[in-house]
Amino acid sequence: MSRRNRRIVAAGLTVLAILATAACSAESGGGDTDGPQTIDLWTHAGGNDAELEIINTIVDDFNAQQDRYTVKIQDFPQDAYNDAVVAAASSGNLPCIVDVDSPNVANWAWAGYVQPLGLPEATFEGQLAGTLGRVDGEVYAYGYFDVALAMFSRQSTLDDAGVRVPTVDDPWTKDEFMDALAAIDKLDRFDYALDMSTGGAGEWISYGYSPQLQSFGGDLIDRSDFQSAEGALNGPEALEWARWFRGMVEDGYMAQTSGEDATADFVNGTSGLLYTGNWADGTVKDAFDDAVVLPPPDLGTGPKIGAGSWQWALAKGCDEVDGAREYLEFAHDTKYFVQYAEAVGLIPATLDAAAEIPAYAEGGKNRIYLEMADRFAVVRPETPAYPYISSAFEKATSDILAGGDPQSILDRAAADIDRDIRQNGGYHS
Repeated sequence: MSRRNRRIVAAGLTVLAILATAACSAESGGGDTDGPQTIDLWTHAGGNDAELEIINTIVDDFNAQQDRYTVKIQDFPQDAYNDAVVAAASSGNLPCIVDVDSPNVANWAWAGYVQPLGLPEATFEGQLAGTLGRVDGEVYAYGYFDVALAMFSRQSTLDDAGVRVPTVDDPWTKDEFMDALAAIDKLDRFDYALDMSTGGAGEWISYGYSPQLQSFGGDLIDRSDFQSAEGALNGPEALEWARWFRGMVEDGYMAQTSGEDATADFVNGTSGLLYTGNWADGTVKDAFDDAVVLPPPDLGTGPKIGAGSWQWALAKGCDEVDGAREYLEFAHDTKYFVQYAEAVGLIPATLDAAAEIPAYAEGGKNRIYLEMADRFAVVRPETPAYPYISSAFEKATSDILAGGDPQSILDRAAADIDRDIRQNGGYHS
């Protein structure tokens, strides 16, 4: 059996085990009503010891400080998680609290999996906008951390190429960025001036490259009503992005398909610039004592980066809504945001938490990521259509990189997205 098939079988068995557990919980839910009521919580963090430890800490603290409710954790691998939630929703066995990947929040709300948190708006003051799952103006989920797209280089590389180091306040313009690529290419030191992580797939494509499309002035969909991609994904700004993107391959500045691990390739000296996320920070800085972190360039309408990671939501149909909301409000405490960020090494979702973490506080070595997440982040379209939009954009990007006609590719992607929206009644509830 191949490794891939073993993963599929394991994921399927996990889903079956989860559903069996949920069914047992539902059957035993009418037990001792005099004792604390059980609130089931599901997380994708099985196998991620650092994150799971924080979740356990929060749950233990909540259970210890009151006697009306007992939160019970069910954790399992991320590969099996979404399938388990969908299957549980179909059988009416969802838990009260689920975690959800940010771009799926609107889709899960439309599908009836989750409901508004119902917490006071003041709860979220000082929180990075990208770490809140909003649908039609209501908060359906909140996250403890975020990630940020960035570029990495070495001071020695930039100095040798005669290129200035851009800053958050003064990023490269598009022309400066292209001049930097030309100068680095002339060093004749690297396979490519830039590694754009084009070997990635799946959600990386939308997360990584739609911000560049948005910086040109295009978008994945018209966000005024989320009913059409026409003009946003195939208009003149989007076409300019597509030609620029493919042009860097044609000019020899980047590979059509980079290696599977762009960070490892960069550390091994294959490129002068790396475009990825702040998850690469430790590896790059461990490898180079002159590593520098750079904001993305301003391609016309300002620098843009993606936003949103895993967030916590309240499942629709929860029997203990008051208790679940009490837990979610309790868990939204600065100390837990600090613990999460320190455990996973990512951007704390609130400014109060950042102030307590030296690396993210003013002047900290990782402060640039917080500033970019605060100033440049654009959430993926908050529409139930997003999963389809993402897959359509992934195919379009692949076809563009392969040298297809950009206008016909984008026209087809926009038409496919619009057809999906129409077939789903505009994704109205």
